[in-house]
Amino acid sequence: MLKEYKTIKEVVGPLMLVEGVEGVKYNELVEIKQNNGEIRRGKVLEVNRDKALVQLFESSQGLQIATSKARFLGHSLELAVSEDMLGRVFDGMGNPRDGGAPVIAAKRMDVNGEPINPAARDYPNEFIQTGISAIDGLNTLVRGQKLPVFSMSGLPHAELAAQIARQARVLNSAEKFAVVFAAVGITYEEADYFIRDFKKTGAIERTILFTNLANDPAIERVATPKMALTAAEYLAYELGMHVLVIITDLTNYCEALREISAARKEVPGRRGYPGYLYTDLAAMYERAGRIKGKKGSITQIPILTMPEDDKTHPIPDLTGYITEGQIILSRELYKKGILPPIDVLPSLSRLKDKGIGAGKTREDHADTMNQLFAAYARGKESKELAAILGDAALSEVDRLYAKFAEAFEKQYIAQGFEKNRSIVDTLDLGWRLMRILPQSELKRIKRQYIDQYLDKNE
Repeated sequence: MLKEYKTIKEVVGPLMLVEGVEGVKYNELVEIKQNNGEIRRGKVLEVNRDKALVQLFESSQGLQIATSKARFLGHSLELAVSEDMLGRVFDGMGNPRDGGAPVIAAKRMDVNGEPINPAARDYPNEFIQTGISAIDGLNTLVRGQKLPVFSMSGLPHAELAAQIARQARVLNSAEKFAVVFAAVGITYEEADYFIRDFKKTGAIERTILFTNLANDPAIERVATPKMALTAAEYLAYELGMHVLVIITDLTNYCEALREISAARKEVPGRRGYPGYLYTDLAAMYERAGRIKGKKGSITQIPILTMPEDDKTHPIPDLTGYITEGQIILSRELYKKGILPPIDVLPSLSRLKDKGIGAGKTREDHADTMNQLFAAYARGKESKELAAILGDAALSEVDRLYAKFAEAFEKQYIAQGFEKNRSIVDTLDLGWRLMRILPQSELKRIKRQYIDQYLDKNE
């Protein structure tokens, strides 16, 4: 039997104190009923003997504590899931935002998910094609991986996110592929951009979209990624689909955590963020992966804006520590008009070796990738040297490397947000660019591949 309590003592910001409670659990849902019949919702943050600290989902403005009643529902926050969610737009709490009917639940799932037994995890080893050369060719995404994008304020990460959501697919597989897109703390314009883009290109048919706007409450912001991952777990492990989860922008999520932590008067950690930021992010990122015996998989691409362009900031720092690599966007490339402005040298995919090679992409992939990295790094050095000493100071080979770096940025990286390149197109383009260099410089490629592919791509 659910009890109602009239013992609400205090409301401070998004937090409310209820006294004299019995049998209340952490994370339990609460309904606050007012005299006029209005119901607000919240969840239990802390229980101390007979006192419960409740966090409100909505604003606490206008809440009359003297006449309000708190009712504890006995379960944590749940999401009604069904296959019918594909093609729909929801708000951060899982309510329809597209004017359609509420989802008829095939199942109700706890948004905090269930921990995966590490022994049951399967190793990510299948290639996912995003259609973007800088990712597919050099920092390959593998099924079941978590690969964050580190952006900077003002860079086009929203366009990159939409492009990946539109183009991504598992190669050589007839299995179903879905995208779960969670937009956290974004403006109305951005939300509208994503919805219009997905509808225009037809990508909405295989997408579930969760949009949490900048003016929505902080607690909803904290719940949005969990909602998205719960929907992804249902699609992956119950329906056997391969799911790509894109979350943008995680900086807004972490700011909401900081806001709630400050309201709770907790001792702050680095730069005012709570001490449990690492644990919180890890609990979210670790919901990606593959499970032995299950067909489906969850691949994650969290996108975050680095505050003050600083990759030592706690949010990118902890994210890079938990996840398997990072794609870094560059302000310098953006100024040159190179879109998407992916800086391939500091970017990294720790699992790329597992997703490339014969039977997955092509046998020459690993060699060409190493050669392109080495040639681009040397080409950038040559360009910097030329800027100081002038072209005349460079050797003939260094001039070719500088020419290669220029062509590599303009042709390989700068493909725009509309172009969808297959992995074969990306590899062939790499070979065409390598023809700028003398054959003697291609030291990282086996001779048989040079004979096989170099002249083919004239």
